[in-house]
Amino acid sequence: MLDLHKLHAFVVVIEERNITHAANRLFIQQPPLTRLLKKLEEELGTQLLIRQPRGIEPTEAGLALFKEAQFLLEHARHIPKLVQDVSQGKTGQLNIGFTSSAGLHPLISLVLRSYREIYPKVQTKLEEAGSQKQLDRLISEKLDIAFLRAPISRDIGLKHHHILDEPMMVALPIGHPLTQKEKISSNDLSNENFVLYRRSSGQGLYDNILYSCYQAGFSPRIIQEAPRPTATLNLVAAGIGITIVPASMHNFWEHEIVYRDFDDSIKMNAPIYLITRENESSAKVSNFIELLQKLLPNGLSVKAK
Repeated sequence: MLDLHKLHAFVVVIEERNITHAANRLFIQQPPLTRLLKKLEEELGTQLLIRQPRGIEPTEAGLALFKEAQFLLEHARHIPKLVQDVSQGKTGQLNIGFTSSAGLHPLISLVLRSYREIYPKVQTKLEEAGSQKQLDRLISEKLDIAFLRAPISRDIGLKHHHILDEPMMVALPIGHPLTQKEKISSNDLSNENFVLYRRSSGQGLYDNILYSCYQAGFSPRIIQEAPRPTATLNLVAAGIGITIVPASMHNFWEHEIVYRDFDDSIKMNAPIYLITRENESSAKVSNFIELLQKLLPNGLSVKAK
């Protein structure tokens, strides 16, 4: 196998077109350089150089080797920097998943934008999917990070980082009687028609909504489901029913929908968790988490499950 030392010496000889000058440039004596070139020709089984009155000239094969060797040597010079960048998480690809509601929180866009600015050579690939699909893709290493609305509840080799809790709000169509109230109670909702999204689109938030309603003493009467949380707002705007969404969605359909906070009779928050593999060693993931910690006033809490 050809080694870079021989190729470098060969390239210098071609550039200098003189064995003595090339030897001086390489800080070696002329006889060792001549032997090295002879060895290179033997390894390749062909003549590479011709001595002419005006200096050393490459053969056709030698010229082909010269061009390839230049490319290889230039690439080799970048290898240490490439390896260093990879080890420090400064290049490569980071695969990030999120549920539709978690991805709408402004913190997520902030950390993504900041990460891309700090690590421009890292390609961020984003994927929206339901909670279970994201967990499966994390385990199979098709995702590096996932933003979910629920923590890990069983031992599957993953860990969750609690990021934040945001309040939930009631979304009401324009003209609905409850828009006259500043805050909504559990009694206000007990006889209302609800539109929710399918549980498969975001199990954590869906279960949290139903559980909080049960805790408040009523079971929401769900008359229709939509593919995802944003789609439920289309149905609310059409007057089909009301729904419950995280506060970060309160700007959707703002001319057709009125958003109201809950009163103290309903305790309902929408948490966001960052999920990673338990024994994750990627510097890209570590850099992302470190940046997220800096953007959060209270940092992150971490728990493995």
